Amino acid sequence: MSDRKRNFTDMLKLGLVLALYAAAACVGLAFVYEGTKEEIEKNKRANLNAALLELFPDADSFEVVFGILSPDPMVTIEGDRSDPNDTGVYMALKSGETVGLALRSSRAAYSGAINILVGVGVDNRISGVKILEHSETPGLGANAAKPAFYGQFAGMPVSSSFVPKQDVVVITAATITSQAVASSVKAAAEAASAWFAANQGGSR
Repeated sequence: MSDRKRNFTDMLKLGLVLALYAAAACVGLAFVYEGTKEEIEKNKRANLNAALLELFPDADSFEVVFGILSPDPMVTIEGDRSDPNDTGVYMALKSGETVGLALRSSRAAYSGAINILVGVGVDNRISGVKILEHSETPGLGANAAKPAFYGQFAGMPVSSSFVPKQDVVVITAATITSQAVASSVKAAAEAASAWFAANQGGSR
């Protein structure tokens, strides 16, 4: 066998071996994902429930609300895509009366989408904000997940402009992230306010 044919055969064998390893790795990852998927979803639901109670500590139950869309094309309001019954909008109830809405909004930030939960009371004020997921730069945009930043929105009226450097204090060297969070809060606030107005202030 010539050297050229031998080299080709060796390369073919190596390619087949690498392909088999890659296939085995993919299968292994698939099994790991399936094995942990349920636990991951359970943890996400637990974190969401904890966030809802943090925004509305007096609420005794939450119900999913359908038909609410973001007024800002750059901001989406959506729930768990794997659950058609989760719209990302949750009505907070106390003794059967609506006390507010919590909306999961998302907008592109510096390093990717930043997902937040915005609570809006029937008094048309922000009851609180929680950062659910982000991929922002540690030490910069990631500071959006700190109470020192998102805590400033609590108590702000829906009529606020939510403009960074005006009525929103920005994160140092992370203006894009600050803008993404502020516009997400504004979109959620306006969507909730419109829903309250269409439903007699949120009464059931």
